[in-house]
Amino acid sequence: MKKIVSAGGIVSFHNTILMLKKFNGDWVLPKGKAEEGETLEQTALREVFEETGVRAEIKNYLGKIEYKYKNSWNESLFAQKTVHWFLMATKSMACTPLRNEGFIEARFVHVDRVLELIKYEDEKEIIVKAMEHLASPEN
Repeated sequence: MKKIVSAGGIVSFHNTILMLKKFNGDWVLPKGKAEEGETLEQTALREVFEETGVRAEIKNYLGKIEYKYKNSWNESLFAQKTVHWFLMATKSMACTPLRNEGFIEARFVHVDRVLELIKYEDEKEIIVKAMEHLASPEN
């Protein structure tokens, strides 16, 4: 089984979180595959910037999620994906979706609406963890 390591960010701007809408209507968080020689932090920052145009700063490591999936081009091949998540902050709400990867919208969404929009349960869990960090007095 192929193993893939990715990293991504939960990017906050005051009381909003950066989200991407895919061509199929699913709302997701920015993330992507690590390139050779990159740290997880570098991967997360690069992917956030490439997919949304947002420059962010890492505040905390939130943890990882793991899942298996089938490759769309070969249904018999499974891959194991590990995604490392970082809480990030930015100083601007300006964002642009990377359309050639199937994103049709990038938007900062109020924290009260994020969990109802996000598609995947594992991303919901990491968002809850990020919100706990954001609500703590030292942040």
